[in-house]
Amino acid sequence: MSDDQPADQPADASREPAADHYFTARPASAAERRELTVRLAGREVTVEVASGIFSPGRLDLGTQVLLRSVPDLPSAASGPDGAAHLLDLGCGWGPVALTMALESPEATVWAVDVNERALDLVRRNAERLGLGNVRAARPEDVPDDVRFAAIWSNPPIRVGKDVLHDMLLHWLPRLEPGADAHLVVQRNLGADSLMAWLDEHLGGDLSVGRLASAKGFRVLEVSRAG
Repeated sequence: MSDDQPADQPADASREPAADHYFTARPASAAERRELTVRLAGREVTVEVASGIFSPGRLDLGTQVLLRSVPDLPSAASGPDGAAHLLDLGCGWGPVALTMALESPEATVWAVDVNERALDLVRRNAERLGLGNVRAARPEDVPDDVRFAAIWSNPPIRVGKDVLHDMLLHWLPRLEPGADAHLVVQRNLGADSLMAWLDEHLGGDLSVGRLASAKGFRVLEVSRAG
């Protein structure tokens, strides 16, 4: 994958209907399910993928950059139920959520997406890997009182600025005190302008910076003061 190839361009996009996007709630294209072997959390795993979702043919480059850049997940229990809650926002078939669940088996990992096919794949892949701590959910199905010890996301840039901004302003303020969110965004799809926008619009106890830059991507870090 070249540095200037859009990070959210599906490998088989030419075979999908023009209106069938990975951020469509119910993809119209045939599922075309298949297996894919990838490396997550330091181990080789086989997962199930399908067309009509984000990056159905591979572990996309942006997510690779994100997973190589993020710090270790918090180990302390932090939620009201005695468990840390972690969020993968825009989960697709689940590489980020599965990595979180493999690295923090005691945490509750929320894999959030609007695409029902993606959520089904996350559930299947979590079961395949024996990960009972993954909850695949639509945004409205996550309880409002859940706060997150970490948020990792390869956000759906192509939904448009208004939708993207609303989504980030909804989820990022739900970080716990002392917690961080990490977002990977392609440089030529507006990573630097998004970082400036977040810095302007997030609350005073949330700070924004750049954690890493690689392969044409930026990893942005949003931190809540402890």
